[in-house]
Amino acid sequence: MIKNHKNTFAIIQKMCVFYKSTITMNLFINDIPITIRKGEDGPDPGEINHTIDASKKQINKADLLNHVFIKNVGVTEFDEILDLVDTPVPLKLISLHLSVKDKKAIKAYLKKRYKVVHAAGGLIEKKDRYLMIFRMKKWDLPKGKKDPGETCRQTAEREVKEECGVDVRVGKKIVTTWHTYTMNKSPMLKRTRWYRMELLNDSKMKPDEREQIEEIRWMTRKEVYHALEHSYNSIRFVFSKYYDLAGRKV
Repeated sequence: MIKNHKNTFAIIQKMCVFYKSTITMNLFINDIPITIRKGEDGPDPGEINHTIDASKKQINKADLLNHVFIKNVGVTEFDEILDLVDTPVPLKLISLHLSVKDKKAIKAYLKKRYKVVHAAGGLIEKKDRYLMIFRMKKWDLPKGKKDPGETCRQTAEREVKEECGVDVRVGKKIVTTWHTYTMNKSPMLKRTRWYRMELLNDSKMKPDEREQIEEIRWMTRKEVYHALEHSYNSIRFVFSKYYDLAGRKV
């Protein structure tokens, strides 16, 4: 299990660099990283197990094995792919790259299929340490939904204060992630904007038990690496993108 996490983290790192100028959306369904981009160029051949042309073949569950690149994806094919991936039945799919014909149509379809929720969160720095929270048996980063009238930056700052009891200064945006979940039997799509944050004061740091946060911990990069083995692919992606933008190696 840990080995798979490490391999997935490595793939996500490469995806950050390869798609940094052409990326359309970083989508996570059932914690499976799905990179959606416009154009016909695919990932490096060493990053995928096989390529499928959606204009020539109907996609089925047997095709979704390990690391897959599907090109020429229209809205119809995208709908079929989501039906296969967005299922409670475990898949042997590790990562999925999609090259779409019309990115605006794909985004419009996603907003039709799911109720979109806007959120924001942050990666907080304290010299050479980073703040992580332990919630629902996973290491995570503080984040939360936008309140009416808030900017994403205001949301990120407020959520960090409420969940962790620390004061921060919000810096540059790291990346935006999208992930699906179900609430009251309704399919939801959460768009989260992640920001780099500078710590101002952690003297009153305390986990918000109302948000099911069991522990808050400042971690070194080595500790983060091990914590990410028990985290979500979306959180691994945020750290990977942060290291990429900061010019650091994981």
